[in-house]
Parts: sequence; C-alpha cells; structure tokens
Amino acid sequence: MHEYPVTLEIVRIASETAREKHGRVRAIHLVVGEDSGFIGASIQMYFDIIAEGTPCAGATLTIRDVKPKMRCDKCGRLFERKRFSFTCPWCGGAGSPTETGKEFYIDTVDLEVP
Repeated sequence: MHEYPVTLEIVRIASETAREKHGRVRAIHLVVGEDSGFIGASIQMYFDIIAEGTPCAGATLTIRDVKPKMRCDKCGRLFERKRFSFTCPWCGGAGSPTETGKEFYIDTVDLEVP
C-alpha cells in the first residue's frame, strides 16, 4: 500500500518536468531494486489511475528490476544473492550484502514536446 504515495510522487515529478518543457510525458523509466521495499507491479497498477488527467496520461511506465548482489569476503567477486544462501558460487566464501538491489529512482522521462 505504500506504493500509492510513491506513485503519486513519480507522476508529480514527471508532470512537473513536462510542464516546464511545455510537453507531455510519453514514457517514464523507473529502476526498482528487489530490496528497495517497493513492489514494481503495485506501482504499475497505481500508475494509470494516478496519471489520468495529468501530463502523464497515456504514458508508458517501464520498470527495470535490479536483483540484490553480494560481495564475497574471500575473493571479492560480486554475485547474485540466492534465496537463503550467501555462499560465493566461485570460491565458496561467505558473501556480504551490498547496496545493489536497493535502488529506487526515476531513470529517465521521455517527453513529447511540440
């Protein structure tokens, strides 16, 4: 349910950008990490409803999911975290969490400007 206010803010930011450029939003490209605390499908669901009547109406929302990664404490390599496993697939060392997978941001806003 916390995706609703976040989606409101996404539409507000994109709409403000469109108004500044005297255009309308064609597409919003969002990056959502699996560990960000947000669910892309819920944001997508709210988007069309919230965008109605704004410069974002009819725009496409694309969401790029980012999988969490671990860094091996032994060999230093990055690897995708598997469910309930923190073992490095290359050397068998223990992995430590990284910031990868916690991302949440608007990557780009595509505008149609007359």
